[in-house]
Amino acid sequence: MIEELLASVQVFSLSTRTNFRGINTREVAIIKGPKGYGEFSPFLEYGEVESIPWLDSAIEAAYSELPALKLTEIEVNATLPEVTDENTAREILSWYPGCKTVKIKVGSNLESDLARISWAKAANFENIRLDINGAWTLREAKENLSEITNAFNIEYVEQPCSTIEELRALELDIPIVGDEILRKAGDPFAIDLTGAVDILMLKVAPLGGINRSIQLAEHHKLPVVVSSAFESAVGITHGLKLASILNITKPAGLATGALLKEDLGTHPINNGFIRVSDVVPSGINYLPRLDWWRERIRNTFAAGERAGWKWSA
Repeated sequence: MIEELLASVQVFSLSTRTNFRGINTREVAIIKGPKGYGEFSPFLEYGEVESIPWLDSAIEAAYSELPALKLTEIEVNATLPEVTDENTAREILSWYPGCKTVKIKVGSNLESDLARISWAKAANFENIRLDINGAWTLREAKENLSEITNAFNIEYVEQPCSTIEELRALELDIPIVGDEILRKAGDPFAIDLTGAVDILMLKVAPLGGINRSIQLAEHHKLPVVVSSAFESAVGITHGLKLASILNITKPAGLATGALLKEDLGTHPINNGFIRVSDVVPSGINYLPRLDWWRERIRNTFAAGERAGWKWSA
């Protein structure tokens, strides 16, 4: 199987429209199978073991039958990175026509966080979500969120602290979403989220694909929201299908393609919604990195075999 995967690999380097997650380009590897295209795009610093679910998600998209879709379009949220300039924030927010919900990256500086939230409110976003990426200590989370919620109504806060114990000790009046706590766990089925998380964040690639994400949702028995891992349009397609299969009506974080200057296809935002549709990737194969990505796929596949991972095809 691995030789078949490697034979179809194409690599693309996609420029971003703004600094996001500390990067200005997004490298992705695309594979092709009988069911279409799959994306393997763990961030460059991720090791082989952490990359195993990403590879299985790509294999699933390219080779596997999926459950029936239930929705033809998915409501999406805007994403506002940790920018510190109001004009830049307004420009980024304008990339999301019709979106009523925005997820704002916060955590580095409280004063800047409050300003960023106020800019989103001034741009008429009705629902505010905060994403801290586990950056705060328990004390910082309590103090900062107290100040923020005194000034603004917040729909939910995503991963304010990094550990389950800290999340349990927060005792907030607003819902807590678990992201890294799930997708970075050695075994996301084995962790006990009781009292720590109110909503589960499902990111299809780092969780190992659609079927595994559904199994995790059923296992943890929590409400879910679907988001991206900053994939290209190929990976976003798989996330849209997950949200459709699960019949998710809450806005999904699947409009991050708006942050890319160039993409492999288009998922236009129409009045706050994206249609669930496949894309045929188009672009110039980034040959200088092709061998590096092929070797990464080979090593990740070998790591999965050593770990006894059950591939989707």
